[in-house]
Amino acid sequence: MKIALPIKFVIICSFLFLIHQIVQAQDNEEKIKMPESNNVCLNCHGHKYFSFYNENTEINERKLMNPYFVIDSISYLQGAHQGHSCIDCHSEDYGVYPHIAELKIEPKLTCVDCHDFEAIATEVKKSVHMEAFGEFFQCELCHDPHSNKLVKSDMAELVRYNNNRCLNCHNDVDKYQVFTSHENPQLLVTHDWLPNQALHFAHVRCIECHTAVTDTADAVHHIVPKEQAVKNCNECHSENSLLRDKLYKHQLKEDRSEFNFYKSFIINDAYIIGANKNYYVNLISLLIFGLTFFGILTHTIFRIIKRK
Repeated sequence: MKIALPIKFVIICSFLFLIHQIVQAQDNEEKIKMPESNNVCLNCHGHKYFSFYNENTEINERKLMNPYFVIDSISYLQGAHQGHSCIDCHSEDYGVYPHIAELKIEPKLTCVDCHDFEAIATEVKKSVHMEAFGEFFQCELCHDPHSNKLVKSDMAELVRYNNNRCLNCHNDVDKYQVFTSHENPQLLVTHDWLPNQALHFAHVRCIECHTAVTDTADAVHHIVPKEQAVKNCNECHSENSLLRDKLYKHQLKEDRSEFNFYKSFIINDAYIIGANKNYYVNLISLLIFGLTFFGILTHTIFRIIKRK
C-alpha cells in the first residue's frame, strides 16, 4: 500500500520535531554542570564520612562529617548558585585540610554582598527575628545558599519549599535551641485553633499568616510577633483575600503579563478556550494547520498538472 505524499511529509515532520525536542532536552541537561573546582570540597563535604591522611600518626583516618556541613550535590545543582564555585563565597584557604582554625571565626560573605535586596532588607529589619537576634540574623539562616532556589510557577512546590524553610528551625529541636533557650514549639498544639490543619499546612505558606502585607511579592520578610498573626478566617476566605497580595501575587502578575488578565484569579483551575495557553499545544496546532495547508496546496498543484 502506497502512502500519500502529505502523510509522508507529516510523518517526517513529526519525527524531526521529536528529534529536536530530545536534543533540546539534552542541551538543557548539559547546561547544569558542577564547577570542577568544587570536586575538591565535595570529596569530603559531599558525604557523611570523610577520610584523610594524618601526618602526625602516619595513618589514614576516617571521620564522621558534621551533618550540617554535608552538601547535597543534587540540591546544589538544582539551586540558584549551581554555576558558582565554593571559593566564590568561601576562602581559598579551605582548599587545604586540616582547615586553618581561624577560618571558622572569620566573617563570611553574606547574600547582600552580591545581591541588592534593599526592599527585602527593609522588611527584615522590622521582623521579629531581627528584633530577637539583631545583626546575628542573616539571610542564610533561612535561605541555604547551597540549595536555595526560586520557585514561582508550581504552587504546590512553592508552598512546600517555603514551609520547609520555616520548619528547618521551628521543627528541629537542635537548630531551634541554637538561637533561643525556649523549648521547641509544638506546632500542632500552637495551631490547634486552625480548622483542617493538614489542608492549610499543605496549601498555604506559614508566611501568609505570619507576615505583614507588602507592596512586592518578593519582599514578604516582615515576620510579625505571634500575637499579631492572622487568626481571622475572613482575612483569606473573602473577596478581598490577603492571599491575592501574597501567595498568588506573583502568579497573577505573570498571568497578566502573558494573558493580559488575571486568568488564575478569575477561572482558578478551569479551562477556557482562548484564555489558557500552552506552548506545545500552540506549536502542534500551528504544525497541523501548516501541514493541512501544505497538503491542500500540493493536492491542488498535482490536480492542475494532471489536467494539463
